[in-house]
Amino acid sequence: MTLFNNMTTVAIYTALTVVVLIWYGAAANPFKVAGLFLKENLFNRKYNAHFVLLILILFCNKFELRIEKGMSNTHDFAGFFQSIEGSFVANFQHAFQHDWLTPFLAFMYVVVFQALLIASVGIYTLRSPDKRMFYATCYAIMINYAVAIPFYLFFPVSEVWYHDPNVSFLMLQVFPNFEHQYRALSGLNNCFPSLHTSISVTLAILAANSGIKRWAWFCGISAAVIIFAIFYLGIHWLIDMCGGLALATFASFMGIRLSKATWSLRGRRGTVVPPSPVSYLREDAK
Repeated sequence: MTLFNNMTTVAIYTALTVVVLIWYGAAANPFKVAGLFLKENLFNRKYNAHFVLLILILFCNKFELRIEKGMSNTHDFAGFFQSIEGSFVANFQHAFQHDWLTPFLAFMYVVVFQALLIASVGIYTLRSPDKRMFYATCYAIMINYAVAIPFYLFFPVSEVWYHDPNVSFLMLQVFPNFEHQYRALSGLNNCFPSLHTSISVTLAILAANSGIKRWAWFCGISAAVIIFAIFYLGIHWLIDMCGGLALATFASFMGIRLSKATWSLRGRRGTVVPPSPVSYLREDAK
């Protein structure tokens, strides 16, 4: 079953998913959230600076792939990882593989993963009156990439399917052109730590601290499904997942701390915390 024909299809699915997630998580009109997002970027310099930095760090992963091509270090640590964990991924994949499960998990891996981040930005822009959760999200995602990129450059680990002939790359069943179109965003040997694990778990931890119960539940369940998907699809090693969990814990903790420290500093300088523009949504979005 072909689910994604090209990156345009991925973009359309992602846009639609973001709209649904913002409607669900914020309990508000997604277009109203989009309007508020544009307003904050135009008139709130601090908000705009954080958003721009977030976009820049996301592009750093693409630049990392270019730098990597010019490096002479070609050692692959995938064999070392397999010597530790054996055939965990192969056994996992063979135990759960099913025709209906593959497109669902591929959708979670490709679409929902990135939609969670975009929707989180919108939801926290609306639901966090002092934007503290928005800033925490920006800091946490930047920390995730800042820590992961040096590993990708100097500690390359190939994806499981590429190294282990007993593991199939099931993504190709639903996205036949994955290697030609999506691979530019995700290096073949950029496995440790797993950013799909770290970012999805980071978003789940932040959602749990946001006070928005329905969003916290959804992000928590999504993170668990995405972790299941990285093994099922034959992409990540168990050690990658463990590294991702450790990074998520660190990044989310530091993101929350930095956000609180930043706002506390502004408060001491006399900044007044503005009232929430959506106080009427306090309870119905929980």
